[in-house]
Amino acid sequence: MATLVLLHPLPTHGGMMDSHLYRKAAWRLPALAGIAVLRFNTRGTVSEAGRSQGAFDGGVGEQFDVASAVEFVRERGLPGVWLVGWSFGTDLALMHGCLPGVRGAVLISPPLRWSSPAELRVWERSGKAVVCLVPELDDYLRPDEAAERFGADLPSASVVPFENARHLMVGQSDKVLDAIVGVVAPDVRTPLARTWDGAWEKRQVTIVES
Repeated sequence: MATLVLLHPLPTHGGMMDSHLYRKAAWRLPALAGIAVLRFNTRGTVSEAGRSQGAFDGGVGEQFDVASAVEFVRERGLPGVWLVGWSFGTDLALMHGCLPGVRGAVLISPPLRWSSPAELRVWERSGKAVVCLVPELDDYLRPDEAAERFGADLPSASVVPFENARHLMVGQSDKVLDAIVGVVAPDVRTPLARTWDGAWEKRQVTIVES
């Protein structure tokens, strides 16, 4: 089927592996779509899951976090590896994620703040799929500008506008998850079920004091 490696938003502004879209993806997609999900905190990030080692490095040292996550899923023989970046995580995907074994990337609210045109051209030359989910009301990059900027250096990228959505995709979780599934596992029927009557367990939460 498919495996998602989730790269979270900017940790200096509250981004983490427990950000709402990624929490829901990890809870829902394995059961409802048969998709494996790996989420983790990049260096220097704090969440309910704990504090990761190291310090935030502005997307530079995070190269090794991305590479380690991809290697983690590859070593376990998990199928169809895709990167899913959100905000800062989209720049990590573009900067460091065009790796052997990665099929493509889904970019949620890409700001194109940290990544360079040269890094977009690496993806273009690779032939790997890149799909951009761009909020209509984004504070950083809206669909028309996204189409122009990706079109200049990564013209094969698909830009998908999200009507009435903002950068954090609040209230858009179901649509975003359905869109991701449509890209990485097109044989899975969407919209996904909104209820679950199978086995479940309570989440264990660790409280971290900053």
